[in-house]
Amino acid sequence: MDAIPESLESSVPVPSVQELALQRSQEVPQRYIRDEFFCTSPSHPSLRVPLIDMANLLNAHTQQQELQKLHLACKHWGVFQIVNHGVSNASLQNMRNQVQRFFELPFQEKKRWAQKPGSLEGYGQAFVTSEDQKLDWNDMIFLKSLPIQNRKLDLWPQNPPEFRETLERYSEEIREAAIAIVKFISLALGLQDSQISEGFQEGLYNIRMNCYPPCPEPERVLGIVPHADNSGITLLVDCGDFPGLQFLKDGKWVNVEPIEGAIVANIGQIIEVMSNGIYKAPEHRAVVNKFKERLSIVTFCYPSPLMDIGPAEKLIGEGNLPAYKNLTHAEYFSNFFNRNLDESFIDSLKI
Repeated sequence: MDAIPESLESSVPVPSVQELALQRSQEVPQRYIRDEFFCTSPSHPSLRVPLIDMANLLNAHTQQQELQKLHLACKHWGVFQIVNHGVSNASLQNMRNQVQRFFELPFQEKKRWAQKPGSLEGYGQAFVTSEDQKLDWNDMIFLKSLPIQNRKLDLWPQNPPEFRETLERYSEEIREAAIAIVKFISLALGLQDSQISEGFQEGLYNIRMNCYPPCPEPERVLGIVPHADNSGITLLVDCGDFPGLQFLKDGKWVNVEPIEGAIVANIGQIIEVMSNGIYKAPEHRAVVNKFKERLSIVTFCYPSPLMDIGPAEKLIGEGNLPAYKNLTHAEYFSNFFNRNLDESFIDSLKI
């Protein structure tokens, strides 16, 4: 029997969902059944995730109006889609192609880059801590990309042959987009200094590539269970043309309809803390499809490890009390990885 991990920084090995899907069984194994979630409740048709145009944020004539849109998106949704973000169409398409080609490889070939004991990095699944835990209907490969010294290249696939080079180029472009987005989020909060966005210049960028295979009973499983992200911001690229990502808005699950060339950006718990709760990290989940596989590329963007995580000084005082603790980067991650999965991480950060 495999050892049980002592913290969430590693995961128990579990079967490949892609391999399960290839068996074309009409029933889903019991460990994946989550009837309590009502997994395919229809998305509320009147609700649409806000759309932000970076070109309008960069244009002096339209900046204030777009900043107000960004503020309302962050305050009331915690998520938005963004276009003209600076990541080239070529980089997006190349990255999509490489991820698709990786997941098309035979299982034994993908296993060359499988997670090692004590680590979440590599090919497998995340946050599986026991032999009887319910499982998500996905396979993933998780890689630390920036800074360069964080890379474990033995876990970076060499097949397909252009995978590493494509991921390197994509990582640089997505970092520049993240810095720009965080700069404008800071401005939307009324923070004129660039300290927060500069923190993302030397930040950590971890990339999770997900495969959600077709499922014979999509209404009984989840691709990823409802959760909020522990990042500063998260940037997601959908590889398909049909929705699978959902955000919780006013008690209703809302589909994120893929827009060609757009990136989905959501607030993470670090920005929630730094904004003193003005912006909240939203709960979201992934649902799956009976007939179609869905792929996504998710970049978790964190500020520099030298930056403390606490409410911005300009947002507290004059009657505004801090709602969250001030923690070092190390304390923040220690709290995250050493909690119980059923405990609310964000509540543990509140004063």
